[in-house]
Amino acid sequence: MTVYDKGIEIKMQRLFQMLSEKDRRRYAGIEAAKLGHGGIEYVSGLFDMDPKTVRRGLIELEVNEDPAPSRIRKKRCGT
Repeated sequence: MTVYDKGIEIKMQRLFQMLSEKDRRRYAGIEAAKLGHGGIEYVSGLFDMDPKTVRRGLIELEVNEDPAPSRIRKKRCGT
């Protein structure tokens, strides 16, 4: 499995923090898919998220249409 350069990881983490919860899952899923075997574990560690969430993002990307396109959770205060 390929791993990203530390500088790229930092940029990926910055972008990740700017995304909505739904977009974070999907972005993590795309990155995991690009890496192939071991990608889910690598990406979940990089973004400090549960591997199940990365898998869910992968599954959501297989669907042609977003079942709830306007539904985005508001960020909580202090997080």
